[in-house]
Amino acid sequence: MKLLVIGEARDGELRNVTFEAVAAAKRIDSDAEIVGVLCGSNDLSEAGQEVIYHGADRVVTVTHDNLKAYTSEGYSQAVMAVIEDESPDGIVMGHTAIGKDLTPKLAAKLETGLISDTTDIENDGDKAVFIRPIYSGKAFEKKVITSGLTFVTIRPNNIPALERDDSLSGEVTAKEVDIKDIKTVIKDVIRKASEGVDLSEANVIIAGGRGVKSAEGFEPLHELADVLGGAVGASRGACDAEYCDYSLQIGQTGKVVTPDLYIAVGISGAIQHLAGMSNSKVIVAINKDPEANIFNVADYGIVGDVFEVIPKLTDELKQTV
Repeated sequence: MKLLVIGEARDGELRNVTFEAVAAAKRIDSDAEIVGVLCGSNDLSEAGQEVIYHGADRVVTVTHDNLKAYTSEGYSQAVMAVIEDESPDGIVMGHTAIGKDLTPKLAAKLETGLISDTTDIENDGDKAVFIRPIYSGKAFEKKVITSGLTFVTIRPNNIPALERDDSLSGEVTAKEVDIKDIKTVIKDVIRKASEGVDLSEANVIIAGGRGVKSAEGFEPLHELADVLGGAVGASRGACDAEYCDYSLQIGQTGKVVTPDLYIAVGISGAIQHLAGMSNSKVIVAINKDPEANIFNVADYGIVGDVFEVIPKLTDELKQTV
């Protein structure tokens, strides 16, 4: 069996979900040949070697000026060329913004199905069982592919990456693909996302809701996130109130996250928000309303004024972390 893993990079650095996708491919078939695929405009040989250190057997890179920034036209041409060469039995990619845009287009071109947003992979004899949330995370379904191409995307921060082993070796080959007929040209990229830890891959997230009352109310959250090495997120209510940018939004219409620790600050717990974070491993809720719905999903709850609790919590953690 041969499985392709489509990797992702941000600002020249491989995203951790690339390594998680390699681990997912190993779960599908531990004996399969894992072939990484990387696209970009600069030399990707070092990045390719890093994918091998994380478990891939070999890597194919495609570089072209039209791949400097992501476009579905450019990346689909590059990846389809590799797929045609390799004729894989399966394809794995992260369920990220790029993955959610690219993989349906590839599936349509290949006339195959796609299992998206997989959170776990089990084995039933010689078949892989893919587990994914449905109904906004209130239930899970299990899917088995009985024939055809195995094409899946995995939710970031759910399937642990394999331990890096720099003794592993494999070939990194460059493939030339003429990326043409690009209708969309990216002139410039202006990022509004906060600097630091990537929200979708963060192990610790401090999320604020309307209860923080203002943009200034988010400043203590950033301080706590810095202490814990985490990222700051927000509910849609906080974004609608212009306390922060929509790039921080977590929920059904925002990012879906599954950190090890999720601290909800001043968030009531609307079902749309819970859909984006209820699968977090440990949830801590801080809210002055003891009847807030967020406490129904929290592992730990603190009833109190967030402007008193957060500074005290930050001071205590500074002494221990």
